[in-house]
Amino acid sequence: MNFNDKKHAELILEQFSKQAIPFSNIPGHTDEKISNLITSFSGVSQKDIVLDVACGPGLITFPFAKIAQKVTGMDITPEMIERAKALQEKQCIANITWDIGNAYSLPYNDNSFTMVVTRYSFHHLLKPAAALEEMIRVCKPGGRIVVIDVAPPEEKGAAYDFWETLRDPSHTKALNPVEHIKLFENSGLCNIKAESYLLEIELENQIKSSFPNKGDDDKMRQIIKNDLILNNTGFGAKEKDGSYFLYYPNIICVGQKT
Repeated sequence: MNFNDKKHAELILEQFSKQAIPFSNIPGHTDEKISNLITSFSGVSQKDIVLDVACGPGLITFPFAKIAQKVTGMDITPEMIERAKALQEKQCIANITWDIGNAYSLPYNDNSFTMVVTRYSFHHLLKPAAALEEMIRVCKPGGRIVVIDVAPPEEKGAAYDFWETLRDPSHTKALNPVEHIKLFENSGLCNIKAESYLLEIELENQIKSSFPNKGDDDKMRQIIKNDLILNNTGFGAKEKDGSYFLYYPNIICVGQKT
């Protein structure tokens, strides 16, 4: 890991150590309809042994665990794993184990899992292709790789990234839908398919779950107010009963290891 990678990893740890509880409390992140869409599109079955990379507080780990034989959740942030364990105990789900590890160097042997999943991690990584390579390494031949992440349209990318970096300084770059597909194709995965959906999040809830630098929250609010007409960011922001709602463009990519 070079100096820039190390500094960025420290920034991720700083941000997500603070976000562990508020991130898990945002209603949109536990939307059952979206969770069902993700698990259904992934094709997960009762036979699968699943790894959730950068699992955070386990919000997508739990829906997969309700279907798969066994799921492992792994994250670089100890506070996120502690939060995930607390939620697991509350939900009484037994078939999940938790590990601390780095997405660039997964602490597992080759061909260990039948499905490897990650959600909302690639836009925090300086080298998403390297993380994808590791996910493929630990996946069994014939197994599936599933990446769920934000995917703004190409023409909205710069404005989207600017806003998201204000919200969370550990954000790097959101890949657009074409870039997600190319990433999968370049990795050698086959039988690639993708599905898009929108995730509704109320602006103030999103700000409260994050830890922007001082004064940046007001900049974020102003950008969204302007976006009610302009939609430069791709959020398609709307005002309802005095509150502002963002509609995050998301993509689910699934590919098979040859």
